[in-house]
Amino acid sequence: MPRGFQIKATSVTIFTHLLFIAITTLVLVWLFHFREGVAFNSTTNKIKIFNLHPLLMVLGFILVGGEAIVAFKSIPGKRSSAKVFHLLLHLIALTSGVLGIIVIFKFKKEVGLPNMFTLHSWLGISAISAFGLQYILGFFAYFFPGAETSTRATLLPWHKFIGIVIFLLAVATAETGLIQYFDFYQLFRNQESLIVNFTGLLLFLFSVFVGLSVILPRNY
Repeated sequence: MPRGFQIKATSVTIFTHLLFIAITTLVLVWLFHFREGVAFNSTTNKIKIFNLHPLLMVLGFILVGGEAIVAFKSIPGKRSSAKVFHLLLHLIALTSGVLGIIVIFKFKKEVGLPNMFTLHSWLGISAISAFGLQYILGFFAYFFPGAETSTRATLLPWHKFIGIVIFLLAVATAETGLIQYFDFYQLFRNQESLIVNFTGLLLFLFSVFVGLSVILPRNY
């Protein structure tokens, strides 16, 4: 008889956390060492406003959102505790995503650039809109006031599936954004280009391990 999965979710989530740290480090080095930091308002260097966009979208929207997905497999104890962490981390991710959209619209308005003409922008608006709708529906179905048990059980597979689709859409959006950035600054072969490329590669791996954690069984 087959023994089923030999890999448990905990080992996968540990690697997911390590990727979280690695991507965060790369993004911070990239924006603060190579691109002069971030700011919500700047009269002398508008690029600092732009830099806040990838900081919020990668660290806040994608990485924290990914951690929210793996919360049910990485947090020991009762499922209710993991549910609270899932809800709060997703709220942080949603807030970061909305702020990231506001920042990029603000930057483009101040420098006189048009909005919503690239695939990156289309994917980004789609991701944040779908994420917000998913959060609202999930909040009322599973947290407050909460649907009937049978209804929640019926919705759960779809809730998981749509959540992963939205997460992958967010990662795809980030990848197209990194490509645009690479092309705009004509980075070619230098230290910054390596950081941008490795950020993209690690984001892909992060999405793989987040998705894998969903389908693997818990250790406890």
